[in-house]
Amino acid sequence: MLKREIEICGKKVAFRSSATIPRLYRAKFKRDIFKDLSKLEKSYKGKTEDGEEFQIEDLEIFENVAYIMAYHADNSIPPTIEEWLDQFDMFSIYEVLPQILELWGQNMMVEVQAKKELAGVQGK
Repeated sequence: MLKREIEICGKKVAFRSSATIPRLYRAKFKRDIFKDLSKLEKSYKGKTEDGEEFQIEDLEIFENVAYIMAYHADNSIPPTIEEWLDQFDMFSIYEVLPQILELWGQNMMVEVQAKKELAGVQGK
C-alpha cells in the first residue's frame, strides 16, 4: 500500500494505491482499471508529445481513477465523484495525472517484488 498527498487548488488531497484499487474501481465503475490506466497512460504520453488535448473519455477515466484513489485514502470524502470534483476549481490534468500514474506504477512494482520474494521463500 502506498499513500501520497497531492496538492490540488491549494488543498492537500490524500491518494492511496493498493491491491484493493482494481476491485473498488470495478465495483464502482464496472470497468477494468488496468485497461483504463493503460489507455490513459498511452493517451497522456501521446498528448504531451503532440501538444493535443485529452478526449472526454480520457478525462472521465482520469477523474474515476483519481476519485477511487482519493476515496481509498479517505472514505469520508463526498460519496459521489461529482460532489468530490465540485470542491476543486478546474485543475490541470497535466499537473495531477503524472503523480497518480507514478503512484500506481510504484504500487505495481511493490506488488511484483512481493510476489517474487514469496516465490523465493516457497522455493518456486
